[in-house]
Amino acid sequence: MKVLIALYFFILAIIQMGLFFGIYHYFRSQDSVKPNPYWMSSLLASMLALFIFGAGIVTVDDIANPAFNFTIGNSLFYLAAVLQALFCHSLNRPVSKAQKVGFAFSAVIFLLIFEWMRNASNFEIRTGFMCVLASIFYVWQIYEVRKKRNMEPSSQLAYLQYASSAELFFAIGRFVILVISSLTIRHIDQIPQVLILFTITQLVMNTLSYIAIGSYWAEQIAKSNARSQLENEEIKTLLQERESLIASLLRANKTASTGALSASIAHELNQPLGASSLNIQFLQKKLAEGELNPVLQKEILDTLLFDNQRAAAIIKSLRSIFSDESLSPAKINVGELIQSVLSITKPEITSKKIQVALRLENGLVAIANPGEMRQVLLNLINNAIQSLATSSAVNKQITIEGKHLHNGFIQVVIADNGAGVSEEAQRHLFELLSSTKQSGMGLGLWLCKHIVTRHGGSIAYESNEGGGAKFVFDLPI
Repeated sequence: MKVLIALYFFILAIIQMGLFFGIYHYFRSQDSVKPNPYWMSSLLASMLALFIFGAGIVTVDDIANPAFNFTIGNSLFYLAAVLQALFCHSLNRPVSKAQKVGFAFSAVIFLLIFEWMRNASNFEIRTGFMCVLASIFYVWQIYEVRKKRNMEPSSQLAYLQYASSAELFFAIGRFVILVISSLTIRHIDQIPQVLILFTITQLVMNTLSYIAIGSYWAEQIAKSNARSQLENEEIKTLLQERESLIASLLRANKTASTGALSASIAHELNQPLGASSLNIQFLQKKLAEGELNPVLQKEILDTLLFDNQRAAAIIKSLRSIFSDESLSPAKINVGELIQSVLSITKPEITSKKIQVALRLENGLVAIANPGEMRQVLLNLINNAIQSLATSSAVNKQITIEGKHLHNGFIQVVIADNGAGVSEEAQRHLFELLSSTKQSGMGLGLWLCKHIVTRHGGSIAYESNEGGGAKFVFDLPI
């Protein structure tokens, strides 16, 4: 009989040990939902108690006066019941520090009381005492689980509630059997078969409750992963919408930046086109009169070609600004980009009597998207032109510098000797929809910062030493 009962305890202990180690590494590897320490500790305490009881039953002779290891085993069972109840409590609210200290102190008190009972009482009293304590914890456990299920339906919590209810039933059944049997039990062979059955079944239900808790946490992990996947999809959608919005802002800013120059650009295009028209009429006249000699013919054709190339260069520069190029960065010659933007702004610069000073080092190559960098340069040069247009300075000048830095970057400086930017406006200079001009959308400088930062660079405003504004931006080589 002793070997058979001990075998039951060992089998349940091995099952709980397999459950413990099987879930430990799985739950520890999860970042979203960590295993509850009360549950894991309760399972460990229960497993150790089963092993101690199994070993103790094999060696015990007088069950009325067992060895000290039964005190250790029952204390571990008490600790497992406390921790499992605290786990259920933690489903609804955090366990307070006072509760932790109180139950830790109660475990010490239990050990002392049970050790006294081991020496001063019999098997029936000790077993009845354990049944009463276990029933109290089961009732508390069922109450907390039911409360949690009302707020958050869960099939696994339902299984835990059923298992706990079964544990309560068999604990009360053991107590009733002890009361009505009126036996004095001194040896294991004297224990009623029905009491053994109820005891083993209670422990089986206890093991099932741990399995239900493990399944509950697996359920929580599945829900967390589903939420994370949904959130990732939402974030992906928001990022796509953000990129679409920024692309729309880029197009709007292109239109606004070149719109201010449209009259001067039209005037600049009219000059080569008008000259070409006059030369063509002159050529037709000479052909009709038969007075066209090779020298004059070459002169007229060279003039036509020059005017055509001049108009084509202006159109090409405009197309480069408005074209939607790939966002993939590539090696670009920043000096050539600056020249192409100046070809667009040249009419406005000339009409405003602005001098441009270029100080560019050779080989200014950076990794960037050429279309977006043209827009940055156009915004900054256009801002300088508008600032100088209202300036009272006699010698209006825009200075553009480009040089290599020692940290693997190139630096571009665009400065003017206009009125500059007030200290108050400098605080919000690169913010969206913030503008220091009477007209404009407040997109230009924000987009400049967005583009430069996305390319791994930085942009800043500095006050010009001779008065005016200075914008400095760096790009990686």
